[in-house]
Amino acid sequence: MNETVVKINNVSFRYDQKNVLQDVNAHIKRGSFTGLIGPNGGGKTTLIKLILGLMKPDEGTIELLGQPIHTFEQWNRIGYVSQKSNTFNKGYPATVFEVVSMGLTAKIGCFKFFTKKHREKVRETIRNVGLEQYMHENIGNLSGGQQQRVFIARALVSDPELLILDEPTVGVDVKSVQHFYELLHYLNQENHITLLLVTHDTGVMTKYATEVLCLNQTLHFHGNAEEYEALSEQDLSKIYGHPVNLVVHDH
Repeated sequence: MNETVVKINNVSFRYDQKNVLQDVNAHIKRGSFTGLIGPNGGGKTTLIKLILGLMKPDEGTIELLGQPIHTFEQWNRIGYVSQKSNTFNKGYPATVFEVVSMGLTAKIGCFKFFTKKHREKVRETIRNVGLEQYMHENIGNLSGGQQQRVFIARALVSDPELLILDEPTVGVDVKSVQHFYELLHYLNQENHITLLLVTHDTGVMTKYATEVLCLNQTLHFHGNAEEYEALSEQDLSKIYGHPVNLVVHDH
């Protein structure tokens, strides 16, 4: 549990000479459910892009699974789910099975044929996210919440050790959001997948997360869920730069 999966050391990043991230230090422990929260424009998505190797920090270093990110090549060990449900092309001609199968490409190669074992792995992953009955349904016919489960399955099918989710519930109805968080909790507790969730739902932190990072250009808070829950609304307002009302989800 104490092994560090992501290590961020003194990371700074600028867009057109404007500071977006300044001297950020953080670590994500194996087996944790870490929530990354903060205001719009606070640098959350930028930090995710740096962790995914899509951009390079201006200063500082990042390590993934014990390796410097500039030498890291085993990307099948990292799963990623973005804000797909509100931008996905509902006319995309692919079934749930076909979309989830795409997640195996990085592991087996673009031009390799799927074996019986690969197809069973896809079916098993779809069952694990509760979509077995929709396996051969066109993904465009699914609700936003169901589509996000498909994208989670696509990320999970290669058996990643870390799953990163960047505001995945944008555009998803309230009931589906609850089921979505329960699925993440199950994956963390039962499948022992390390989760990094970017969210604006501060209440999620009090129910599901084990660790919390509060980011607004710099890292204002890094601690466990109990320490986060002990923060006052005044503390959070200082982090966000405006008044914040803390919402606690029922346990």
